[in-house]
Amino acid sequence: MRPRTLDDYIGQKHLVGKDAVLRKMIESGHISSFILWGPPGVGKTTLAQIIAKRLDTPFYTLSAVTSGVKDVREVIERAQKGRFFNETSPILFIDEIHRFSKSQQDSLLGAVEKGVVTLIGATTENPSFEVIRPLLSRCQLYVLKSLEKEDLVMLLERALERDVYLKERNIRLEENGAILRYSGGDARKLLNILELVVDASATDEVVVTDEMVENTLQQNPLAYDKDGEMHYDIISAFIKSIRGSDPDAALYWMARMIEGGEDPQFIARRLVISAAEDIGLANPNALLLANAAFDTVMKIGWPEGRIPLAECAVYLATSPKSNSAYLAIDKALALVRQTGNQPVPLHLRNAPTKLMKDLGYSDGYKYPHDFTGHFTPQQYLPDALVGERIWQGQHSPSEEKLYERMVNYWGKRYE
Repeated sequence: MRPRTLDDYIGQKHLVGKDAVLRKMIESGHISSFILWGPPGVGKTTLAQIIAKRLDTPFYTLSAVTSGVKDVREVIERAQKGRFFNETSPILFIDEIHRFSKSQQDSLLGAVEKGVVTLIGATTENPSFEVIRPLLSRCQLYVLKSLEKEDLVMLLERALERDVYLKERNIRLEENGAILRYSGGDARKLLNILELVVDASATDEVVVTDEMVENTLQQNPLAYDKDGEMHYDIISAFIKSIRGSDPDAALYWMARMIEGGEDPQFIARRLVISAAEDIGLANPNALLLANAAFDTVMKIGWPEGRIPLAECAVYLATSPKSNSAYLAIDKALALVRQTGNQPVPLHLRNAPTKLMKDLGYSDGYKYPHDFTGHFTPQQYLPDALVGERIWQGQHSPSEEKLYERMVNYWGKRYE
C-alpha cells in the first residue's frame, strides 16, 4: 500500500500539493538536504523513497536505532566512490535521526556540506532539541501533520480496493469512527487495525462497525508519549488554558493526560507552579489549594486523585490572575546580575559581636514593631539602588489592597 508517486501520496498538501514548496523542488530535479519532522505514520519514509525514485538517484538508508558512526562513514564512502561527475548526489535517508548521538551527527557534517550526499532525515521529536545546530543549519526543515479524517478515509477506501489480500474479502465499511479514532492520524496504525479487524472476523462477509473495532482492540486509543513532543504540547495547552481562564479547556487537556497515563504527581506539580505564577497575589488561596491537591493525590492515589486535581484546575482557571510576583523576581534577578554584589547598608547588618557594633553594624536600624501601624520608613535597598522599583501591583481586588497599603506607607515611591 506504500505510494510510489506524489500523485498517490495522501496528505501533507502544504508540502506536496500543487505548487507546494517540496513538490516544486522535487519536480525541478534538484533537492537540498532537509529534515522531515512529524508524528509516526504520516509518510516521512514514503516521501523520501518517492523522491529517490523520481530523481533516479542512489538511495541509502540508515536507522539511527541500529547504526553507529562506522556505518555512517561506510555509507558516505560508498556514495562518494559510486558517484560520477554531474550526477545528482545520492540520497542518504536516516530514520529517527533524533536518536543519533552528537558524534554520529558530527560525522555527517562534511559530506552534507560538500554535497557528497543529500541528507533526508526523519524525526518524531523536535529537531531544535535533538539535532545539533551545525547540521540543522545545513538542512531545510519541513513539518508533517497528522493525517486528517478525509485523508484516512481515502486511505481506507484505497486499501479495500487495491490491497491484494483485502480486495479478495467481502468487506463493508459500515462505520469508521472507531477505526479513525484509534489510528490517531497514523496511516500505518490505521492499516494495521483494519487488517486485525478483518482477520478477527470468522464470517465470509466482514461488516466493519465501531463496536467491532472496539471489541477487537480493547485498548486505550490515545497517542500520548510521556517522554515525547506530545507530552510537552499537552501540558503547555493545559497551563495556557488555566492562564486564559478557560476551565473547560483545562479539564479537557487534563483528561487527555489522565487517559494517556500521565504521572498524577506531574500534573499536581504543574498546578502548584501555575497557582504561584499565574494566579499569584490576585488570589493567594490558589497556592494553598494547589498544595492541598498535591498532598491529597499523594495520600489517596489513583483513580480518586483525579477529583482533587479537577477541583484545583477549575479553581485556578476561574480565579483572578496576576503574574506580578513572577515578573518581580525575574526583574530582581536581572537587577542583581546587572549591578553585582551591592553592599548591605550598615543599619541592616547583623551585629552579634562587639567589633561589629563598634563598626556601626545595625546602628540606626528602626524596629518597625515599635512604631504605630508596625511601620516606619527607612532604607532597605543598597545605597546604589535607592528608589528602584521591582514589584508592580496589578489590577485585581486582592492585589490592589496590597498596592494601596504600599502607597500609604511609601508615598511617591509607589505612586
